Amino acid sequence: MNANALADQYFAMWNAADADRRAELIAGTWTEDATFVDPSFETNGREELNKLVGAAQQMFPGLSFVRIGDIDEHHTYLRWTWYLQADGQEPVAGGTDIVVLTEDGKIQKLIGFHDFAPAH
Repeated sequence: MNANALADQYFAMWNAADADRRAELIAGTWTEDATFVDPSFETNGREELNKLVGAAQQMFPGLSFVRIGDIDEHHTYLRWTWYLQADGQEPVAGGTDIVVLTEDGKIQKLIGFHDFAPAH
């Protein structure tokens, strides 16, 4: 899977309302023991990741994650930028993710940074 296809699957996972569909997307792109960490959350494994995405959707109803710009890649690393926004609206959050891939192209680790986020 190339970097664009992987990113498309990643953002489809964040935007899939159905937990079974998310699980399918996660299984196709993440290792069993993959980790996700950003300033707000940390997960280990596919099941925790699926629960996290479901919880995030409840926290931000009506918003979607959208990749912005190109993907940077070298060796087994990817970097992409994203916004969280409602269709046709200004983004409410944005960030940059660093992705560590296995040799076969699955996500082993994702480290997210928030460039801007809603005030609490």
